[in-house]
Amino acid sequence: MSRPVTVNIPHQLGKAEARRRIEEGFGNMRAQMTGGVTGLMLSFDERWEDNRLYFEGGTFGQTIHGHLDVFEELVTVEVVLPNILATIADTITGRVRKEGQLLLEKK
Repeated sequence: MSRPVTVNIPHQLGKAEARRRIEEGFGNMRAQMTGGVTGLMLSFDERWEDNRLYFEGGTFGQTIHGHLDVFEELVTVEVVLPNILATIADTITGRVRKEGQLLLEKK
C-alpha cells in the first residue's frame, strides 16, 4: 500500500524567492538523479501550475509522485511513496525536511 508523506518547511524568503530556489534545486536534483549510468532514477518529470509543483520519478518499476506548494512563509511537500519505500518513510521525511531547510535558509 502506498503511503503519503507530508513535510512543512517554514522560510522567510517570500513566495517568489522560495519558488526560484526550488526551481533551481529541482533542476540540480534531476541532473543528479537521472545522470545516465550513475543516476538513481531512470525518469523524473515536473511541471508547475501557479505556485504548485507536480513531480514524478521512477526506477525499477517503482514510482514516487507528489506535489509541492509554495506559500509566502511556508513550503508544503507531499510525496506518495510506493510500498517498498513506505517502510522507510520516516527517514525520507527527515531527509526532505533537512534538504528543504538548507535550500530555503535565508542567506
